[in-house]
Amino acid sequence: MAMKAKKINKMLDEAIPLRHPLKLNEAMRYSLLAGGKRVRPILCIASCELVGGDESLAMPIACAIEMIHTASLIHDDLPCMDNDDLRRGKPTNHKVFGESTAVLAGDAFLSFAFEHIACNTNNVSPDRLVRIFAELSSVIGSKGLVAGQFVDIESEGKAVSLKELEYIHVHKTAKLLEACVVCGVIIGGGNDNDIEKVRIYARFIGLLFQVVDDILDVTKSSVELGKTAGKDLVSNKATYPKVMGIDEAKNFAYHLMNQVVQQLACFDTAKAAPLYHLAYCIANRQN
Repeated sequence: MAMKAKKINKMLDEAIPLRHPLKLNEAMRYSLLAGGKRVRPILCIASCELVGGDESLAMPIACAIEMIHTASLIHDDLPCMDNDDLRRGKPTNHKVFGESTAVLAGDAFLSFAFEHIACNTNNVSPDRLVRIFAELSSVIGSKGLVAGQFVDIESEGKAVSLKELEYIHVHKTAKLLEACVVCGVIIGGGNDNDIEKVRIYARFIGLLFQVVDDILDVTKSSVELGKTAGKDLVSNKATYPKVMGIDEAKNFAYHLMNQVVQQLACFDTAKAAPLYHLAYCIANRQN
């Protein structure tokens, strides 16, 4: 993971140079290069390699997905959304550059991500690229991230069922993880059966990621997390510990991990090893 993350960081650094308008590009670089585990782009590359593809094929898409993820974080932290002051141990984008710049930096990432794929992807058939663009555009909009964020905000202070909570986190978290693995398999030359297997795998790790995130929010400090701890409790947000209780939330995480393992059973064990490892990292992370 460290080796892949180093390569991804190098490509991201090169993708957004300091140019006019300087403040906008500084804001974009501030959030894009702020650190993080690079789980999403690594998932994309690992999925490409799972079906016999090469890392170089997946790298432009992997970087584009990290740009989309960064845009979602910038927007989520805004005062009109989750109103957060801390992200990855640093002040949030709008705290440093102002709200208007933060909004525009996020918007710029959403369009530039597609440009980056189109301009840097080689030796891939047009039909595969069209499928990738369709997958990513669906994830970003009212069928994906936007839907999840909207329902999350609308649910603040309300009693939310487990089904409604799952809807929020499937759309807000799991959908983008699905796009990572699906796009990786598409670019690597996988078939429709491969795509559906990794899609279900990603759906489970997306829910797993959120369950663990919710548990950490009530069990860790802001210093340990690199973001504001206890924020969901203060905002009266729907979380798994709130709906299920913390012990049941931990049991649910264990159940999801078992489901993840089952989805990968049909693939070559050696090629699937990174995807197993990423799932275990998500399940056992401490920040």
